[in-house]
Amino acid sequence: MSNTGVRPAQPDTLENPEKLDEILGRYAGRVGATIPVLQEVQAAYGYLPRPAMERISSELKIPLSKLYGVATFYAQFHLHPRGKHVIRVCLGTACHVRNGESILKAVSDALGIGAGETTKDLQFTLERVACLGACGLSPAMMIDDQTYGRLTPKKIKQILRSYE
Repeated sequence: MSNTGVRPAQPDTLENPEKLDEILGRYAGRVGATIPVLQEVQAAYGYLPRPAMERISSELKIPLSKLYGVATFYAQFHLHPRGKHVIRVCLGTACHVRNGESILKAVSDALGIGAGETTKDLQFTLERVACLGACGLSPAMMIDDQTYGRLTPKKIKQILRSYE
């Protein structure tokens, strides 16, 4: 299942620019539209492509550096393509005490990527998180909206195979 991890490169041109035109058209002339525009663009493209950020900057008359400042301040925004499935491995106190690091390592080894990376085929993005709110199930991880608890490194490959 190894798939050398990457932060996929951003394209130089925007695929399907009509989506961006439509979003920007809805917010033309509106004050305070920065976050809603970024949210809609990310929903449309799955992340915030650089060509889209440049257009947003131009259309909303916001310096590109300030726009990136907003996008990097809020954890909800992503500047690189993300996988079809987002895996969040908990490393909060309960999971840490119950060897959550071994779960992160098992996922990392199985996918061939590190935390914060995405597989080349864009199937998986791996994230380490401070808490999933599932302390009674520790160590725990989530794949998309599904929580997996009482994990062992041996269970990881079987769980990941169900997403192939």
